[in-house]
Amino acid sequence: MYIDSIGHYLPKNLIPNDYFLDINGLSDEWIFSRTGIKTRTKASENETTHTMGIEAVNNALNNLTYPIKEVDLVIGASYTPYDTVGTLAHAIQREFNLENAKAIYISSACSSLINAIEIVEGYFAAGKSEHALIVVSEHNSAYSNEDDEKSGHLWGDGAGAIFISKDQTNSNQPSIKDIYTKGLGHIGKGVDGVSLHPSNGGLLMPYGKDVFVHACNFMVDALEIILNRNNISIDDLTYIIPHQANIRIIDHIAHSLKIPNEKMITNIEELGNTGCASTLIALSQNLDKIKKDSQVGLTVFGGGYSCGSLLIQF
Repeated sequence: MYIDSIGHYLPKNLIPNDYFLDINGLSDEWIFSRTGIKTRTKASENETTHTMGIEAVNNALNNLTYPIKEVDLVIGASYTPYDTVGTLAHAIQREFNLENAKAIYISSACSSLINAIEIVEGYFAAGKSEHALIVVSEHNSAYSNEDDEKSGHLWGDGAGAIFISKDQTNSNQPSIKDIYTKGLGHIGKGVDGVSLHPSNGGLLMPYGKDVFVHACNFMVDALEIILNRNNISIDDLTYIIPHQANIRIIDHIAHSLKIPNEKMITNIEELGNTGCASTLIALSQNLDKIKKDSQVGLTVFGGGYSCGSLLIQF
């Protein structure tokens, strides 16, 4: 599989840590020392999961080398949907008039990007698709409870889009070398670790410590598994892009894998936790510094639980 183009969209509103002092009593120093977050993105009143996803696609179109109407598979992913019936995938299909595309909506929390790419792999292998578009978009602020001292200060909003083709369409394309995913609903607090009951409390993380411990372990495991089965050492990776959940998790991953922090691509300090869009946003933001022949590893952990990793050859 080959990556045709990548794009992202971020709301202009940045909410500083000081905003929460009067709301839940948490200071800038307290939040930053425990999460690595200084600011987080927040969608405006006119922005939704759909509109942010559409803008991410528009951004990715700048480098697409074939007409978007050739897309025959659209996958939308989010755990913070604007509409659970007219889904993100359908909104993208309608906006860009993709009349020959299948439209699918998925969610495996913050692991959704990797799961979506694996679904594309299956459609390609079955001969049912040749050009796919994945859009990951999170409107966390629509669901989060800012009064919640445990997680109300974590969330950011944003979206990413990635076009993928079964066959190479130009000579400079990055290739997806391997994908690994695993469901972990049976581990630890599992489905109770992070929750979003739309009519009963919104987006909550009642068992943050449990999430932290398993994220640290399984994001390392997922990356090591994909490297081992491709006979690649950690030193062969130019960059690692982890899910942007907490800087302490990211630091733990770097320490466990014995890699310098400069190999870790992060954006959590400015954007907060942008959910399943976080790794794709970070990749899109840093494309200019990733040189040809680089190898980049993505690793993720999602509430519920689940994990996954992706190996890209540039």
